[in-house]
Amino acid sequence: MEIQSNFSLKKYNTFGIEANARKFVAVHTEDELKTILKNHATEPKFILGGGSNMLLTKDIEALVIHVDLKGKRIVREDDDFVWVESKAGENWHEFVLWTIDLNFGGLENMSLIPGNVGTTPVQNIGAYGTEIKDTFVSCDAVHILTQKTKTFTKEECSFGYRESIFKHEAKDQYVITSVIFKLTKRNHKINTSYGDITKELEKNNITNPTLKDVSNAVIAIRQSKLPDPKELGNSGSFFKNPIISTSEFEKINAVHPEIPHYVISETEVKVPAGWLIEQAGFKGKRFGDAGIHKNQALVLVNYGNATGQEILAVSKDIQATVLEKFGIAIEAEVNVI
Repeated sequence: MEIQSNFSLKKYNTFGIEANARKFVAVHTEDELKTILKNHATEPKFILGGGSNMLLTKDIEALVIHVDLKGKRIVREDDDFVWVESKAGENWHEFVLWTIDLNFGGLENMSLIPGNVGTTPVQNIGAYGTEIKDTFVSCDAVHILTQKTKTFTKEECSFGYRESIFKHEAKDQYVITSVIFKLTKRNHKINTSYGDITKELEKNNITNPTLKDVSNAVIAIRQSKLPDPKELGNSGSFFKNPIISTSEFEKINAVHPEIPHYVISETEVKVPAGWLIEQAGFKGKRFGDAGIHKNQALVLVNYGNATGQEILAVSKDIQATVLEKFGIAIEAEVNVI
């Protein structure tokens, strides 16, 4: 393990922001991680995964530990289910494709989400009607101060909409090293009811979709709406879809009857943040090298040399305008550093 100084993080964040780490080290095993944590116990530390859910607005004046643990395996299986484990440093999309190739069901709707496996429980990532919590069994995490490994069960993770214990009570206390999922081997629950999946399948004359068909449909939809971070810096969806009270929604719906929505419960309604941002006039707008993607208003982009501060300023302008126009506060899904 080599600790490097004044290390550029441009290639380690999907926004492609130029920022430096005062110190940087990549760890490839749990033992290496524990050694670094123990030997640098008094230093401030910054844990870096795939860099897909953060906006760097400054240099990192800490020891950046890049979690690059690799490996995936079948833990156990029965006639109907299989338990698979992935190390934290595995690319999420490649892991999803691996499960699909083995005809294991449950993750196909989350194809092409950027990032690594280790950060998926933190956000309880989700797409097209599914979330990590639907298949999550447990994760192992190393305590930063004690270097002891703890297994977190699904219940202990306190999953919510883009929420988990790792964003609250356990924030900055643990480094997730591996995750176990319970997937189906047969009688797969194919979910095509959310978003444009059904339309995409119909376009390809698919009436009895397989796991691979659903995955391909999701990939096609995401590629049509979302830019490839390798070609245009971005972090996927920058904002959460706001959940508002039914009474609040009824007031807004009276003025904007065309507003799309998803009923969460008798008292709550989810409204697409992308629609709110588009109606506020931001879709496709550009402010220097910072902007909003032309195909998906939820996605803020770096056209080349935008700073994190410039992208942050655009996001705050969007939030203020949406709040003024609709009375709805939208929260950033991306972690602003």
